[in-house]
Amino acid sequence: MRKVVVATHGHCFDGLCSAVMFTRLMRHVHPGEELGFAYRGMGYGPGQNGVDPAVLTGDDNAILDYRFSVAPALNWYFDHHVSAFPTPTEREAFEAGLHDAKRHLFHDGKYGSCTKLIADIGRARFGFDTAGSAELVRWADMIDSASFPNAEMAVLKSEPVLQLMTVVENKGNDVFLAAMIPRLLDEPLDVVAKSPEVASAFAPLYAQQQKFVEQVKAAAEVRGPVVLVDLSDVVIDVAAKFVTYAYWPESAYSVLLTRSASKCKLSIGYNPWSPIRRTHDIAKICERHGGGGHPVVGAVTLKADEVEKAKALARSIVDELGT
Repeated sequence: MRKVVVATHGHCFDGLCSAVMFTRLMRHVHPGEELGFAYRGMGYGPGQNGVDPAVLTGDDNAILDYRFSVAPALNWYFDHHVSAFPTPTEREAFEAGLHDAKRHLFHDGKYGSCTKLIADIGRARFGFDTAGSAELVRWADMIDSASFPNAEMAVLKSEPVLQLMTVVENKGNDVFLAAMIPRLLDEPLDVVAKSPEVASAFAPLYAQQQKFVEQVKAAAEVRGPVVLVDLSDVVIDVAAKFVTYAYWPESAYSVLLTRSASKCKLSIGYNPWSPIRRTHDIAKICERHGGGGHPVVGAVTLKADEVEKAKALARSIVDELGT
């Protein structure tokens, strides 16, 4: 059996869909060969900003939708984050690997989702038929690029796929990925999204998110084109995206500070429905503070006990975005 280790962005709908798409690609590349897949969910946080080389123990090792690693065992890589290379060392190793026929390394920061990147590269380079994955690609691209028709759609989560997205964002560890990826390989996305298992997992999360919405509305400070929400005084395990865009549609940027039991997180984003043009590269702002992301959205994480530092950083970023 050929062992394939897939390290993908955990607790992320695009990370999940990327793993599904890559699994299908590997089955296409190795027809008739027995393949055994192991899925690992990677996260961003204090001390967790890269893939441990010890994880990459397969005959094939892939990193998807996550930062590049210089590990020699890595022979498949797909990512669309502009902050994929934390230092010049990773960038140089990636570029050197492009000339190695035994490695397949792909990065394109212009893509809205890693899932679509894998589909397009698979079709163009490997003759992979992606017609059966069209809905998976469409939803992954819409969600990861925040290409919703409006902010309300993302906040209300009436569509079953957005309910699945919420479950993934909160439950998407290694065990969850090992169970969910095979289902999405065998069943249509909408069938999985409408399943009783997803519905039952979503219900308590939605109730917690409704409470979060009220917390955001109570704590929000409008500072010119920026909405600052500092919720670090309480522990929050379930948050919701796009809330400020739905309730402050004229705003350009959002800076949200939350604290869980394990970390403080600064979520920074540009409102894609704003009448104000974006003038800042959010990924570059986040990279300066150890985080990353895309030009329109990014995040920075600090230790759970670094609340005052996180508060000061949040206000500093608000001041920068307001200029």
